[in-house]
Amino acid sequence: MLQRLLPALLLASAAPVAAAASLDLAWWRDGKVQAVQLQQRSASALQPMAASSEIPLGSLWKLFVYVYAVDSKLATPDYNCGGRKQEEVYCCDAGGSVSRDAALAQSCGLFFAPERLGIAQKPWQEYWKRRLGSIPAGEFAWLADPARLEPARLVTLGSLLRVLASIPAASRTEAEAALLRVVLDGRGAGSVRWFGSQLRVKTYSWHHPKNEDARLGGAAGWLADGTPVWFGGSDSSTGIFQKWAPQIAAALPPVQPAEDSGCVVVDYFTRYPVRAVRTANGLAGPGALSGRYVVQFENGKSLPIRSSGELSLAAAANGKLQVRGRMGVNEYVARVIDREASTTEMEAARAFAVAARSYLQQNARRAESCQFITDSSATQRVSPNPASAAALEVARWTDQLVLDGAQVRYHSSKAGANVLAWSDAQAQARAGRSFDDILAAAYPGTTLAIAGNTGTACARLAKNEQWLAYALPRWERMLRREDGYEAPAQMPVVCALSAGSPYSEQSRNRIFMRPLSAREDRITLAHEYLHIGLRRHPRGQDEDYVERLARRLNDLSLEAM
Repeated sequence: MLQRLLPALLLASAAPVAAAASLDLAWWRDGKVQAVQLQQRSASALQPMAASSEIPLGSLWKLFVYVYAVDSKLATPDYNCGGRKQEEVYCCDAGGSVSRDAALAQSCGLFFAPERLGIAQKPWQEYWKRRLGSIPAGEFAWLADPARLEPARLVTLGSLLRVLASIPAASRTEAEAALLRVVLDGRGAGSVRWFGSQLRVKTYSWHHPKNEDARLGGAAGWLADGTPVWFGGSDSSTGIFQKWAPQIAAALPPVQPAEDSGCVVVDYFTRYPVRAVRTANGLAGPGALSGRYVVQFENGKSLPIRSSGELSLAAAANGKLQVRGRMGVNEYVARVIDREASTTEMEAARAFAVAARSYLQQNARRAESCQFITDSSATQRVSPNPASAAALEVARWTDQLVLDGAQVRYHSSKAGANVLAWSDAQAQARAGRSFDDILAAAYPGTTLAIAGNTGTACARLAKNEQWLAYALPRWERMLRREDGYEAPAQMPVVCALSAGSPYSEQSRNRIFMRPLSAREDRITLAHEYLHIGLRRHPRGQDEDYVERLARRLNDLSLEAM
């Protein structure tokens, strides 16, 4: 087992190593570093880190190379794995390749090697001069030479956060989209239930500079509003996410409303012909609508609406009046929540937001960079009034999250195959289920993905799943005697692992590993299955216990064969 550090991650003081009980968290806001120290158990409280505290750069250097390469429009060809370099374990299997975004999320250092990408020192310095106001020097000297961006390089916390703050929103866009994968299926797999899409960070793991046997891990990047953030403690980055995600999420500063992305055009009232739109002073004319109105329908009914210019009135090709709205994606999702659901049960509302955004992506037609959809009970009903603050908060918290793997539908009360029943979602939320669990129950076999980037996230390993199905009945007889074991309601899905170490995505009932070829692979499958079966019990986090039990289960399977 890796040793852990004393509560404070004050590297300059080289504190002795002991059981991990704290995590340092810092962000840059209002022109200064703001920091807190999170505690576990009965740890002695120490002062939060100062801006002058030194931390190892670790693999965060790849993030700065990524931003520079994108902004400078450098050619970034895929990296091809030949199987001869040990570091390729973070990139791809022998014979495979990895693209720029995947390389960032997976921390493939070979991809971002400055020499491979042809990054010279002079243009690199000029780029950062434009960002920082002068050529990197002093506390920014670590950024002066791309060839010296080494993981062991110590940098001050303040300088790291200030460099992150210097990168404008347009330059962050692509990096943030790639980094959202970290909480979905990267080193922070499964932590999306705590962060939603609010955390966009590059992970790092490195040695303590004074003790090679101790690990330092964490992540740095931005919150959804561009706030630079860093956190670190004594463990691998994966371990940090597993142990600290709920506390990190609770301690992060409130995320300020960000500019809504995307464009959705909604044709309102398509099943209810409009006779007139009236203001307090008479009939509204063609053009943008701003203020309070009453829409009168040909069936004799009427509806009061409000608009701040996002709605417009025009004559359709058939001569009938048409009310059309144009808005951002999160505003659209929030209006669907207001019209078809509610925010009374937060986790249910978050699940519904993902379902509504998924439906939009799957069913809207595209034209002129916008998504076009009708407001109809046959599609999605959309409120013609501005979204409520509560619904908009839910939409922003789930920004860009969609489901991949099935056509998404929902109903107020009737569940079905890939149909979310809103009443069931509310009941599950009241019972303590998180939004990702609610989605997994309604849409089995799907995965959470990023809108516009929903390629197959799970290449299923049929032989691994067949072997697990064969072994489970025998394992169950033993496992029923183990404290804390709960058989998953469905057989876990086993997915091909493209890089890194095998892991179980417990919230989605999935195991990522390589194809079975030897005894150790079968032990790995048993090991990751146990993490799922013991997910609600402390023993499920005891790696020694899980490994011993996995080997016993594997021996049991061999005896049966």
